[in-house]
Amino acid sequence: MDSITIPPATPATGAPPAAVASVSLARFADDRAAFARELGDSFERYGFAVIADHGISAELIGRAEDAAKALFALPEAVKRAYHIPGTGGARGYTPFGIETAKDATAVDLKEFWHVGRELADGHRYGGQMAANLWPPELAGFRDVMLELFAAFDATGARLLEAIARYLGLAPDFFVDPVADGNSVLRLLHYPPVTHDGPSIRAGAHEDINTITLLLGAEEAGLEILDRDGQWLSVTPKQGELAVNVGDMLQRLTNNRLRSTTHRVANPASARRGHARYSMPFFLHFRPDYLIETLPGCIDADHPNRYPDPITAHDYLMHRLREIRLL
Repeated sequence: MDSITIPPATPATGAPPAAVASVSLARFADDRAAFARELGDSFERYGFAVIADHGISAELIGRAEDAAKALFALPEAVKRAYHIPGTGGARGYTPFGIETAKDATAVDLKEFWHVGRELADGHRYGGQMAANLWPPELAGFRDVMLELFAAFDATGARLLEAIARYLGLAPDFFVDPVADGNSVLRLLHYPPVTHDGPSIRAGAHEDINTITLLLGAEEAGLEILDRDGQWLSVTPKQGELAVNVGDMLQRLTNNRLRSTTHRVANPASARRGHARYSMPFFLHFRPDYLIETLPGCIDADHPNRYPDPITAHDYLMHRLREIRLL
């Protein structure tokens, strides 16, 4: 890629590892209740889980990673042609130095590309979910990204079924809320870090959406803020998914499932010359889904924290303004 002027960045924290156990999704077929319990317990404790045997093939992941690296290696002027100001970065390219974590002043050290759901002409959500941008400079980019999007969608559906079981809901509870949901596949590039300073690769934040499925967290840097205020490191094994609860699910469950603050810290000195690539999938509700606290998550000890329901689209727009994408 073209050279980028990177503002000074804070050094890596050397955070101790979190005790987030790896849960095999293969177990879901044999014992749905046991898998749901393991997943839900991890979400209640950490807001995060690590998922092995998730069903997204290593071959597909490899092709998608190669396509993402080719994308970010394009000349800066070519990439910026796919940046559409005023859209909140919903589709296409968002340049380095724009996104800022909520309540932060220093920009994140990253650039990214968004792929959304492909909708038929005249779809009822066409006014709220923009069409994708596909760079003709990269042969096969569209095909591999739509294939990965579909694979993430399928894996996310299985995890949502497990979450529904954990909450005592019907197993298919989330099928309708996420049907044609406004989910986004993000391709992320964090350039090498060469200086100390206030900016880090991704400032402390919570995700806006329902659940996030992340590939590429094997490279150190992902850290979660534990209950005692200590930063803990989450480093899945090669090919595993890091999955976390987003604010929409936290709101729906009255904070029973936690949307944990997390960040991507800058690398230790030995890795500062290396770029970091990752591919998170932000699984969203459909835009008109009304996020209303589940009755089963309200009782005398847990009064309703969110008495005013809000649509997923309105909530998303509010949060995008907070992180300066709108």
